Amino acid sequence: MNDYYADLGVNRDASSEEIKRAYRRLARKLHPDVNPGPEAEAEFKKVSQAYDVLSDPEKKRNYDMGADPYGGASGGFGQGFSFSDIMDAFFGGAGAGARGPRSRVQRGQDALIRLDIDLPTAVFGGEKEVTLDTAVVCSTCHGEGCQPGTGTRQCDVCNGRGEVQQVQRSFLGQVMTSRPCSACQGFGTVITSPCFECSGHGRVRTRRPLSLNVPAGVDTGTRIQLAGEGEIGPGGGPAGDLYVEIAVTPHDKFQRRGDDLHCVVEVPMTAAVLGTVLNFETFDGPAELEVRAGAQSGEVTTLKGLGVTHLRGNGRGDLLATLKVLTPTRLSSEQEELIRKLAQLRGEESPAGRVTHMEGGGLLGRLRDAFLGK
Repeated sequence: MNDYYADLGVNRDASSEEIKRAYRRLARKLHPDVNPGPEAEAEFKKVSQAYDVLSDPEKKRNYDMGADPYGGASGGFGQGFSFSDIMDAFFGGAGAGARGPRSRVQRGQDALIRLDIDLPTAVFGGEKEVTLDTAVVCSTCHGEGCQPGTGTRQCDVCNGRGEVQQVQRSFLGQVMTSRPCSACQGFGTVITSPCFECSGHGRVRTRRPLSLNVPAGVDTGTRIQLAGEGEIGPGGGPAGDLYVEIAVTPHDKFQRRGDDLHCVVEVPMTAAVLGTVLNFETFDGPAELEVRAGAQSGEVTTLKGLGVTHLRGNGRGDLLATLKVLTPTRLSSEQEELIRKLAQLRGEESPAGRVTHMEGGGLLGRLRDAFLGK
């Protein structure tokens, strides 16, 4: 009788993991695809047979007691040896210990929904109610998939293993391949009376409300993860996660740029000439905007801390108000006479047009000015 421990190079008290590692190491070295030749093939068959015996508890017990591990069978390579063991040696699979019936209980899928919010909610945050079309645990069978009072039975085809095996001949000898059992879909058990409500899946689809806390500072494209709020898994398994993608709707007065808010404040021509203090509404309530005497259209006044809350960090952005000086288009005869007197006093009755450089000018204009030293 062969010394299978010596063939694998392990001690007689080696653990199953040590035996598996030793076989994988030798299989990579001796496999005919890697090391062609009759000697390597013979050695490969020898270590494969050793692993076939030592990885099977019953065969290993018979061998350690001095009996024929195959119970009188031929004992050649491939006797009860699975092709997946060879694949495990080369691709690091879980090996025979991981095979068997799979659980009916599985984790649910993640879900993604879109939530439209207004700009004030993005600035300050708030509570929002959303409705989910998702999978929940079946209230009739509570995830079991069976009619109340019934259960499952062992599959008659695979005898509860969840897989069926088929022996094929190859140049290596007899190779055993495994595939999930089609009768029980790999579960090893069969539901005798599937639940009428969920058809044996342990979950049903429904709509349910959910209260969502929208953090201050979110923007379009921000995703909020809610752990365990996704779909319930098959067999009543744990729920996946819910991802909420934010979309901020445009505002009619304020525009967001980063964490700053921008707006345009209209000021009468006379107020721009003389200077004044304007009151206008912000998201924080009424605010005062000081307009200096002689203010021009396009001037920007910054109101600190009235912008968007920083999503990651403390504080808020600013509110930038751009002035727009309104020139009157309709004047009464009295108003027109006063304007003419003002023009006469300022010597502007017949003004000449003065051409000046455009402010801003775009990126190319600013690069030109920087190059020319302006």
